Amino acid sequence: MKFFVWLLVGAVMIGASDNLYDKGKKIYFSKGCNGCHGVNAKGLGEYPGLAYRPKSFLTYKLQRYRTKIADTQQAQLMIPFAQGLSDAQIQTITTFLSEYHEEASHDKNENTSRGDGGS
Repeated sequence: MKFFVWLLVGAVMIGASDNLYDKGKKIYFSKGCNGCHGVNAKGLGEYPGLAYRPKSFLTYKLQRYRTKIADTQQAQLMIPFAQGLSDAQIQTITTFLSEYHEEASHDKNENTSRGDGGS
């Protein structure tokens, strides 16, 4: 009986995580994060990839941006985007990014070229 209870608790927790994931995905696109970080969160040009990053790191960074703290001039671009985020929205976005598991079908639409531009 105890096994069944733990199995049920685990299933509920996984379902809750998926719900946070889906909400985080919606916020990621509605806030325009994909404009710089890409539709698959792998980054575009000079903007870093965010998919698969540790949740604690992403949360820390978004909370700092929200309080108008950035380590670089480029990172200052994040401040206006993060200022309007609630703790709950940060939780959902970071769940989406840290647990990223979307299909790779977007890769063909993504500008993921890297390098120094040399020949």
